[in-house]
Amino acid sequence: MDRIIEKKHGFQLKKHGPYVGAGFFVLLLAWWMLFADHSSTLKVNRDELTVSKVSHAEFKDYVRTNGQVIPIQVVQVSPEEGGIVVEKVVEEGATVKKGDVIIRLKNASLDLQILNAEAELAEKQNLLRNTQVAMQQDRLNNQTEQANLDMDTQRKKRLFEQDQALYNQGLISREIYLQSQEDYQLSAKKRSLVSKRLQQDSIYRSVQMDQMEDNLDNMRKNVVLVRQRKEKLEVRSAIDGELGLLNVELGQSITPGQMIGQLNDLSDYKVEAQIDEHYIDRVKPGLTATFQRGDKKYQLRVRKVYPEVRQGRFRCDFVFKEERPQQIRSGQTYYIDLELGQSEQAILVPRGTFFQTTGGQWIFVLDKNGKKAYRRSIRIGRQNPQYYEVLEGLEPGESVITSGYEAFKDNEVLLLN
Repeated sequence: MDRIIEKKHGFQLKKHGPYVGAGFFVLLLAWWMLFADHSSTLKVNRDELTVSKVSHAEFKDYVRTNGQVIPIQVVQVSPEEGGIVVEKVVEEGATVKKGDVIIRLKNASLDLQILNAEAELAEKQNLLRNTQVAMQQDRLNNQTEQANLDMDTQRKKRLFEQDQALYNQGLISREIYLQSQEDYQLSAKKRSLVSKRLQQDSIYRSVQMDQMEDNLDNMRKNVVLVRQRKEKLEVRSAIDGELGLLNVELGQSITPGQMIGQLNDLSDYKVEAQIDEHYIDRVKPGLTATFQRGDKKYQLRVRKVYPEVRQGRFRCDFVFKEERPQQIRSGQTYYIDLELGQSEQAILVPRGTFFQTTGGQWIFVLDKNGKKAYRRSIRIGRQNPQYYEVLEGLEPGESVITSGYEAFKDNEVLLLN
């Protein structure tokens, strides 16, 4: 006989336990995802870090750079004529006056050009004299011819007037009268034509003589210029100053325009500095700079900013505003503070190597007990050799890590031991 099995009601461990455990695990996982700290952490030694305080103080807008003293003007020494060096009159470092001979050159080709120019000038002068003599002779011949024609015309005119009177009196025939008239008219016409020809010849000769004189004058000038070129074989100083460089040797061949040395104008000095390209948009002519030498501070002014950037730096020239240091010499180095703007109150962070990694976009900030440091986004403004100006993200009194971040990688929380 079959038994009726009654169904059990209520919680049964074997049957419902796995479901309860799974639900509890899901709730625990959800709580962890919502409330647990998932930031990646890294343990670091506090003694190996540089911890700095954020402050609110006066921010001095300046940049510090090294400047080197150089002459106010440097003039290149270059010969206008090429040649062989035959004499070095002065040596490097010598003081020279404007017009002093520095080196002497020799140019055989230029000597030949001078001889050819002088020979051509002499030939042209002889040709001009011969032409002048020939023209003078032609003028005399023309004057003689004109005198003969004048006399012939005058005689035939007188004969014609006589025959005309006789013909009117009926003493000579008409044919004789007409022949006399025609002879006079022909002679007068010849005289007129010859006079015009002589006048044209005179004008032509005058123009020809003027052209020859101009050509001769140009040749004289050419000879003078060629002789002046020979004078330029003596390379002279263009200014009063110091011969700072002379890179030639006896017997060396020098080409026109080749740089062989330089002259330093020692009447004044300037300071040349290389500045980081970060400041190229802010450095303008007229800005003031200072440097300390001994117990005295000296003022400079930006004279020129060169736009070209090389290896992350650009060049800038300074001139002295007032007093110069005593015993100033070319090549001396000064540590210059260049003022870029007015001083202002700001939130400041001391400079550190962290900036090379973060670019000023974030920084590690310590909590109140100094046991942890959290990554925080910030915004950096201006900077000087001591501080960064913080525009956003930090408050005065907070502590930050300003040493390098290379070892921290992408961790967002640092545990300080």
